[in-house]
Amino acid sequence: MTAFSLDPAQLTWCAELRALAAERLRPLAEKGEPGRVDRALVAELGALGLISRLFTSGALDLCLMRESLAHACTEAETALALQGLGAHPVHTHGTDAQRDRWLPAVAAGTAVPAFALSEPDAGSDAAALTLAAAPLAPRHGPGERGSPPERTGSEEGTSPSAESVWATGAEPARPVTGSGSGMDAVTPAAEDDGTGGPAPGAAGSAAPRPAAGRGPGPDGARPVAERDGAAGWRLTGEKCWISNAPEADFYTVFARTTPGAGARGVTAFLVPADRPGLTGTPLDMLSPHPVGALAFDGVPVTADDVLGEPDRGFRVAMDTLNLFRPSVGAFAVGMAQAALDATVAHTTARDAFGGKLRDLQTVAHEVAEMALRTETARLMVYAAATAYDQSAADVPRRAAMAKLLATETAQYVVDRAVQLHGARALRRGHLLEHLYREVRAPRVYEGASEVQRGIIAKELYRAHDATAKEPRP
Repeated sequence: MTAFSLDPAQLTWCAELRALAAERLRPLAEKGEPGRVDRALVAELGALGLISRLFTSGALDLCLMRESLAHACTEAETALALQGLGAHPVHTHGTDAQRDRWLPAVAAGTAVPAFALSEPDAGSDAAALTLAAAPLAPRHGPGERGSPPERTGSEEGTSPSAESVWATGAEPARPVTGSGSGMDAVTPAAEDDGTGGPAPGAAGSAAPRPAAGRGPGPDGARPVAERDGAAGWRLTGEKCWISNAPEADFYTVFARTTPGAGARGVTAFLVPADRPGLTGTPLDMLSPHPVGALAFDGVPVTADDVLGEPDRGFRVAMDTLNLFRPSVGAFAVGMAQAALDATVAHTTARDAFGGKLRDLQTVAHEVAEMALRTETARLMVYAAATAYDQSAADVPRRAAMAKLLATETAQYVVDRAVQLHGARALRRGHLLEHLYREVRAPRVYEGASEVQRGIIAKELYRAHDATAKEPRP
C-alpha cells in the first residue's frame, strides 16, 4: 500500500489556490457564456502559471490543483483540466516541432486543446472505434466540387505538411515515423493495446450524428482504414461528447489505421481545427460546459501529425488517462468537500424542532457519514496519484479505484447535502443546485463507473494469474 502525507507547504498551497479561485477565477467564470469555452478564464489560468504547472508537476500536484479549484470554482477547475487533458498527449508523445508549435500557447491560455476519443457508437467499447484513416488521394476529378487544386511543379521533391498535401493530391513519398515516448474508457473484452495495460476508450451513449459526418456504406460496412505509404491519411467519420469542441484550436484525435485490429490498430493525430473537412456542432448538456460533436469529411493528416507511433494510439490514450483518472477523482472530492462544508454551515444555522438542525441525531449521523466518505475518497485519490508519481506497477488499478470511489462518493455527498438543505438547494443559482448538475458527469466520462470496475477486476485477475504461473520454491 502506497503511503503518503501532505507536508505544510502543500497544505498552504491548497489554501492559496482555494482563495485564488474564489477571488480571481470565480468572478470571471460568472461572466462566461454557458456552453462556450471561457477564453478569458483560460487566459487567467495561464497568466497565473497554473496551466504551465500541468506540464511540470506530478500526478499528486495535479490532484491538489483540481481539488482546490473545484472547492471554490468548478468552471476554473474544468477549464484547467481540459487544457491538460487535450495537450498532455502532445507534451508526452509529440515531436519537438509539435510541442514548440502548441504547448507555449496552451500554457499561456491562448490556445485551447481537446481530447477527441469518444464516438457516437464507440463509447465504453473502445475497440469499436470507427473514425477511419484512409489513403490520402484525390476523391474527385479535376474541377469537381471538393477536388484539390492541381499540383504545381514547384512542389516536387518536398515533404509536405497536411495543408500542402491537400493542395497537391498527396503524391510525394514519405515514411511515417513517430516520437514514441512511451476522458475515456475500456471494456473487459477490448482492454489490451499491446502494452500489457488497459486500452482506454470513452464513455457515453450515442447522440444524433452530425449531418456532415459519413456513415456506413451501402453494404453497411464502415470505411476501411489503411496506411498510405506515400504521404498520409484522410480522416472520415465522427467524434462525439468532446469537451471544448467545436471551439478548440486543435484536437488530439484517435483514428483507425488498421481495420480489424481492435485497440491495436488506432493512431493518435494532432489535428488543427482549421483543417479542411473538419466541422463541429455544440451539444446542449445538463451542466453547461463546452461539449460538442465533430465531423471529419476527408480531413488530411500526415506523418507530421502523428502523436507517438502509428497503430499505437491507445498507448497515448492510456498514458493520458492513467494520469487524469485519479485527478477526476480529485475534482469529485473538491465538490464533495464544498457540499459538506455548506451542509455543516447550514445545519449549524438552521432552526428546527426547538433547536438547531445539527442537534438531531439523524442529521448529525448523516453529516458524519458524508465526512467519512469524502475523506476516504480523498485518501484513495492521493494514494493513486502517489503511485503514479512513483511509477508503481499497479497504476491502472489504483487509478480506476480512485476515480470510481471518488465520483460515486461525490454523487452521494452532494445528494445528501441537497436533502439536508431542503427546497432551497433546488433553486437555480444555489451552490448545491450547481454542484448537483456538475457532479453527475464524472461518473461517465473518462471511463464510466462500470468500466472502472471492469479494469479493477481485470488487473486483479492478471496479478493472480501471473503469481500462479511462478514456480514455487
